[in-house]
Amino acid sequence: MALTLTGMTTPHPHDTGVAGTADVPAPPPGPDSATVLSRPYRALSIGVVSVVLLIAFEATAVGTAMPVAARELDGVSLYAFAFSGYFTTSLFGMVLSGQWADRRGPLGPLAWGIASFAAGLLLSGTAGAMWLFILGRAVQGLGGGLVIVALYVIVGRAYPERLRPAIMAAFAASWVIPSVVGPLASGAVTEHIGWRWVFLGIPALVVFPLALALPQIRRLASGPVGDGGEAPASFDGRRIRLALAISAGAGLIQYAAQDLRWLSLLPGALGVALLVPAVRGLLPRGTYRAARGLPSVVLLRGVAAGSFIAAESFVPLMLVTQRGLSPTLAGFSLAAGGGTWALGSWVQSRPRLEPYRERLMTLGMVLVAAAVAAAPSVLIDAVPAWTVAVAWGFGCFGMGLVISSTSVLLLQLSAPKEAGTNSAALQISDGLSNVVLLAAGGAAFAALGGGTVSHTATTATGSHPAAFAAVFLPMAAVALAGAWVATRVRAASV
Repeated sequence: MALTLTGMTTPHPHDTGVAGTADVPAPPPGPDSATVLSRPYRALSIGVVSVVLLIAFEATAVGTAMPVAARELDGVSLYAFAFSGYFTTSLFGMVLSGQWADRRGPLGPLAWGIASFAAGLLLSGTAGAMWLFILGRAVQGLGGGLVIVALYVIVGRAYPERLRPAIMAAFAASWVIPSVVGPLASGAVTEHIGWRWVFLGIPALVVFPLALALPQIRRLASGPVGDGGEAPASFDGRRIRLALAISAGAGLIQYAAQDLRWLSLLPGALGVALLVPAVRGLLPRGTYRAARGLPSVVLLRGVAAGSFIAAESFVPLMLVTQRGLSPTLAGFSLAAGGGTWALGSWVQSRPRLEPYRERLMTLGMVLVAAAVAAAPSVLIDAVPAWTVAVAWGFGCFGMGLVISSTSVLLLQLSAPKEAGTNSAALQISDGLSNVVLLAAGGAAFAALGGGTVSHTATTATGSHPAAFAAVFLPMAAVALAGAWVATRVRAASV
């Protein structure tokens, strides 16, 4: 879950090289006791949080309806592309949104992103063939990429620095109810009304958040960041080309990872050839050597998200195939994580803990590493199956500390004219690490006799316990390396 900015009122004591606030719209004045629900921010806060809530509900609900949709459209063989189509276009949308928001303001990418997201849902919901369904998912992904980066820019422009941790915590909390209710509601709708209404019902709900948020965004965060009325800069054609390359490269790697045959090496190699230079051009310089400050913030986001999500994807499968749990019980083993994730995000938002943010992030990554390492202990029959639920609750608490904090620090460390670009880099690091580490984990799992894994993570044949250990233990090591990266997220003092 996943998911910068400007308008800073008081520079953080560790920040360096951050432009002043004269270039950007100043957040509305207010007393130190003001909150994100105080009158100047109330409508905006409810509106943007509602947008995140709808995106979260869609993300958790669609997975339940997808198998039924694929069967009815006679497209089970193309099932994976319904997921990869969304992901690859969202990467391009993130870069485009960063460029757009920096040069024209976040209102345009947000409005067009929501429109694209809704259009994609409508296209998928009315599709009569699987290729149209996949096209709808791709349009939806483009909209999702536009929206998530625009929201970051809005937070930086519209809220003073001391309120940004709170609104980021609200974003995280927006995933709690959908993570529990979404699959159940989607299953009921799919069974009793039809899978199409899982897609067709959501677009009508975007009217409410738009009506609340857009006037406030126009007042507080619209327009380009410029000096003295200068014309906004044109789009950076090189970054747009890199965005296309990173989307195509990620899609090819996903395609190759789905079928471990020798012939798959060709699209995999082409994907890497496209991906590596594109990533180097789109992420801050020094990201892969964990340079202090912004590069380490971006790297940490990818390390945390990729290691945790890659491991989490195999938890239900392990409980079903190795401990005999039903798919429902296996899924519920992760349900408490939504609440502890939100709790961790709330903890990092406390003003009194701001001086200790780096330590909180380090603690968070240690908790993530411990949770991932503890999960395969249930491969031993004497270990209760509920051990995973407890461990995952602590891991999600750590993720709440880390993910929201990376968003807050990105806001603090971004110069006004680079806010959208840096927000896009953070989201790219998040999404791309998911693809790379999931592909690596899946390959290791299959190579050690993991069997045939479905995308709903409910079935496998011939799974061997060692195959699960080959996924969880390397991901725990990656998360532990993230604890070191977390010590480098503050820019060096000068």
